[in-house]
Amino acid sequence: MFDFEVLYEARSVSNAIELLCQHPKAKIIAGGSDLLIKIREGKETGLELVSIFTLDELRGVSIKEDGTLCILPLTSFSNVIKSPVIQENFGVLAQALSQAGGPQIRNIATIGGNICNGVTSADSASTLLAWDARLELTGPSGVRLLHIEDFYLGAGKVDLKPAEILTAILIKKESYSGYFGHFIKYSMRRAMDIATIGCSVNVKLSEDKKAISDARIAFGVTGPVPRRAPTAEAAARGKAVSLETVEEFAAAAQADINPRTSWRATREFRTHIAKEMAKWALIESIKLAGGELQ
Repeated sequence: MFDFEVLYEARSVSNAIELLCQHPKAKIIAGGSDLLIKIREGKETGLELVSIFTLDELRGVSIKEDGTLCILPLTSFSNVIKSPVIQENFGVLAQALSQAGGPQIRNIATIGGNICNGVTSADSASTLLAWDARLELTGPSGVRLLHIEDFYLGAGKVDLKPAEILTAILIKKESYSGYFGHFIKYSMRRAMDIATIGCSVNVKLSEDKKAISDARIAFGVTGPVPRRAPTAEAAARGKAVSLETVEEFAAAAQADINPRTSWRATREFRTHIAKEMAKWALIESIKLAGGELQ
C-alpha cells in the first residue's frame, strides 16, 4: 500500500519548479527507489508528490565544450555505469555505482536521487566528493552552483532551497584529467547491502610517475555526512610514490573522520578499517596511474 495524497507529473524543469511553488509541501520523486520504500513502510504518509521521472532533458552523460564532464541527475545507475564517457574518464564512479543494490535497483535508481537523499552511505557521494564535483541547482531564483561538499548539511539534510531541483552534476576537466581512482566499499554482505564504510581515492602522478602531484580522498559513513580527508591529502601531495607515503597517507586519514558506533560496526572498527581502505585505495590508484611502489 502506497499512501500518498496526490501525484503531479511535471512536463519540464520549469513546470516542476512551478508545481513545487504551488505545492510547497510536495516532495520530488524520480526513480522512487528510496521514497517509495519510506511510503510503503509508513514513514512518509499523505504526501503530495511531484514526479520528474519523465523529464528526458535531465538524463544523459556528456562532456561540454570546455571539457567539463556533465552527468544529468535522472540518469540511472545502470546508464551511468555503461556510459562510454564515464568509462573513459571517470571509471571509478562506475565502479562505485556497480556495488549499489542489485540490477533492479541500479536500473531505476537515479544518481541525482542518490545525492539528494542526503545519507552518508550513498555509494556515489564519496566518489563525487573526491573528484571535486559541483552541483547545478535550479529554482525560482534561477541557477546556482554549489560544491558537493557544501551541499550536505547534516544527516539526511541537503542544501536544496524551496522549489529547487538538482539539474546537473559537473566535474571540471582539471579535476579529472590525468587522475586515476579506486573505490572500496565495506559492508556486512558482498551484495545488496548498505555500506558500513566507503572510501574513494584518486591521484595524479608526476610526468615521470615518481611523485604524487595530487591526491584526494573521501569517505562515507565516517560521520553524519560524506567527507573529504584533507590531512591525508596533504600528507601525500608532492611526496614520492612509495610505501612509506602510502602508510603516512593512510594514518593521516584517521585524523579527519569521526565515525559512530551502530549495530553495523563500532566506532573503533570503522576507524581501523578506514585506515586500511585508504591504504589499499591509494595503492590501486597509483597502479592505475602507471606508478610503481618502492
